[in-house]
Amino acid sequence: MGQKRVMEAAEDVDISSVKYEPQLIQAPHLTGFLFRFFVRIVEAPLIGPLIISFLKKDNQFDQLLRNTVIPEEPMFKPEYPPQEPEPAVIFLDEDGRPQDRVESAFKCLPHYDPAELWENNSSAPFHYWKIRDYAYAYRSTNVTPSVVAERIISVIEENGRSKPPAPLLISFDAAEVRKQAAASTQRFEAGNPLSILDGIFVAIKDDIDCFPHPTKGASTWMHEVRTVQKDAVSVSRLRSCGVIFIGKANMHEFGMGTTGNNPNYGTVRNPHAPDRYTGGSSSGPAALVASGLCSAALGTDGGGSVRIPSSLCGVVGLKTNYGRTSMKGSICDSGTVEIIGPIASTVEDVMLVYSAILGSSPSNRISLKPSPPCLPTLSFYDDSNALGSLKIGKYTPWFNDVHSTEVSDKCEDALNLLSKAHGCEIKEIIIPELHEMRTAHLVSIGSECLCALNPDIVDGKGVKLTYDTRTSLALFRSFTAADYVAAQCLRRRIMYYHMEIFKEVDVIVTPTTGMTAPKIPTSALESGETDMQTTGYLMRFIIAANLLGLPAISVPVGYDKEGLPIGLQVLGKPWAEATILRIASAVEKLCGESKKRPVSYYDVLKAN
Repeated sequence: MGQKRVMEAAEDVDISSVKYEPQLIQAPHLTGFLFRFFVRIVEAPLIGPLIISFLKKDNQFDQLLRNTVIPEEPMFKPEYPPQEPEPAVIFLDEDGRPQDRVESAFKCLPHYDPAELWENNSSAPFHYWKIRDYAYAYRSTNVTPSVVAERIISVIEENGRSKPPAPLLISFDAAEVRKQAAASTQRFEAGNPLSILDGIFVAIKDDIDCFPHPTKGASTWMHEVRTVQKDAVSVSRLRSCGVIFIGKANMHEFGMGTTGNNPNYGTVRNPHAPDRYTGGSSSGPAALVASGLCSAALGTDGGGSVRIPSSLCGVVGLKTNYGRTSMKGSICDSGTVEIIGPIASTVEDVMLVYSAILGSSPSNRISLKPSPPCLPTLSFYDDSNALGSLKIGKYTPWFNDVHSTEVSDKCEDALNLLSKAHGCEIKEIIIPELHEMRTAHLVSIGSECLCALNPDIVDGKGVKLTYDTRTSLALFRSFTAADYVAAQCLRRRIMYYHMEIFKEVDVIVTPTTGMTAPKIPTSALESGETDMQTTGYLMRFIIAANLLGLPAISVPVGYDKEGLPIGLQVLGKPWAEATILRIASAVEKLCGESKKRPVSYYDVLKAN
């Protein structure tokens, strides 16, 4: 284990000789008293570092980082070669008004008649109301934003009385919601809505600023040291379109977890099965959308935190390219793996929200040189032409490395439907060094989290963190500057492999998660838990999008035998959001006919 390992340069690696190695994580699953005791020991001065060192050795951290000579130079932020333009798209002006981009996005959508569904809804199978349904209902005066607001307020207030607590929102102000809804209602009465998003209800994850709400990151203290004086850039763009914000959605504390467990405020329950997790860290945003309470939500994704809960809750989650949306006004605005992205019940609603929030920050335009943002023209193209030429990459041994074959089988079925309906070619690919990729991501995001929180931890706030956050930070503290640099050298290698793969295929497909929603142990509600095996399954396929900054989307493709949702992930080339949205839309059309009504679902539009 201690022997030096010398890597070949990435371009000299014989890809055909690469063998897939299943991920095995060595770590205890702890809840309750044992977990609290474990955290105390891990934080102890002498024995703690020894335990962390043992766990790292068991999971080959030092072998991959400190005992390895990596020939590539470090890449501290994603760097991409110039990209070919995507076909059958319209370009959006990221310097223009969000309302104009939303109007352009609206013109990209396929034909749909909301009136028909509104009038014949009684016998129709379950479906989520689209943003276009709300817009139709408002414009035809069937209902007003103020009436819908009252229905939402009623549900949120009732939910707040649940035992044990499982609040969807951490910060909620009924008067503020009524005020926004009244203003929207007046605009409709005057015949002057701001955009198709006017009167649409949206939740904001609690690590993104939405004035006048505090931003806590689901902690008990962040709002004491960080005041909110205005909206985050993404929130401001939505507000200019007439969006109504219902409040700050619950999440895993500081995003440092994949389940959504939160002892501070209560753990959000999965709308499809209240005894199961939503997935994290954007647990509240995904649950709010899945339960019908809002059309869309904004989440953050640094390690699958938009895609994992979207998959587990049966909704659509878009992880944009790194730098495509401004992070200004979020807690995690200085990292190299995180983005703000939309969650919605349908691909078209994700497109509408995405078109409003996109726009790179000035610094990212200089350093990343983004391709112009664009959307697929779903409204006026022959499906087979735009989709039929696409090549879809699949690494079968990895694709099938799941907790239950139901997950991989459903995703395989979706690919077969796509290939049969549109003639897409499914090509076998090999992705080397997946262990190295996971390690590089963990060191990168862990070091960035620690850097952001360190000043407050030193100031005495560390003891107020949840036990699983403290466990993560104990591991992150063990990373050295040399570990961080080695991780960035690995990042360049992994980027090289992916750019080579993307010369052969347009996208890479996997299940979004390696398992469906895990059960919530009762013993984990009070103090949280550490369960790295579950984390491994939930994060198995999502790392590349974060480490390399690539766009990815999770789209529902069906359910397991217990009725729990399964998601398919489509990972795209740099800046190729339009291509993954096109494929996701086609998959949704092929797999979306048999949607199941969640156990916790509220029809706030029609109140059926």
